[in-house]
Amino acid sequence: MIGRRGWVGLGSVAVVLLLWFGLTTATGFVSPGRFPSPADFWVSFSQIATRGYAGGGLVAHALQSVKLVVMGFLVAIATGVPLGLWMGWDRRAEAAINPMFLIIRPIPPLAWIPLAILWLGLGDGAKIMVIWFAAFVPSVINSFAGVRNIDRPIIEAAQMLGTPRGRMITEIIAPAAAPMIFTGLRLSLQASWTTLVAAELVGALAGIGFVLNMAQQDIYPGMILVGMVTVGVLGWATTYALGRVERRALAWNVAGRD
Repeated sequence: MIGRRGWVGLGSVAVVLLLWFGLTTATGFVSPGRFPSPADFWVSFSQIATRGYAGGGLVAHALQSVKLVVMGFLVAIATGVPLGLWMGWDRRAEAAINPMFLIIRPIPPLAWIPLAILWLGLGDGAKIMVIWFAAFVPSVINSFAGVRNIDRPIIEAAQMLGTPRGRMITEIIAPAAAPMIFTGLRLSLQASWTTLVAAELVGALAGIGFVLNMAQQDIYPGMILVGMVTVGVLGWATTYALGRVERRALAWNVAGRD
């Protein structure tokens, strides 16, 4: 059953579609050369979905992009979350690592593309590295903040009971920091998708970014919009899936607040 928020969302989509139709097809206020009409979008979508475009079909291009995002995101989780937890827990680690992290943090992910190509070539590795960096920074920051926001009495009580360091981290620190960690994961996933298209512009032979690049060269607004919408839908779907995982993982936290 669709709730009130669902109906509001559907209404917003309907308004956007009506405006799109009105400005392009009904009135011609926006020329097809500048922005495609719904009919142009459908023709472009049908082409890539059935006959293919830029060397592949929509599913093949989408799977390539999802693969890059997932791999970069998972590597960011595997490196960023432990580093953030360590810096938050151990002030000596923070003192040693944080100065370098503060220097690296402001560097835009796309600025790493030349080095990524130099180190890893034009294959998927360079693209994954760029996506990894984009996702790495939010995961470190939020994991660090999650540890620092833990109530000190909880940690002190565990220390008084003689809790071993390993159990302290896995059974107390990580669960208590989990809400902030998941906030970082959502930001990391969004950063992965926003970086994907630019990463795929370099030496790619498949992927949604490659489709956008080819459509731009062909001056094909309809296909450009198809690529943009595809990235948006895939980003929403993966964020929704992560949200489901978060709700399951933090069910204890929700129950504790009720």
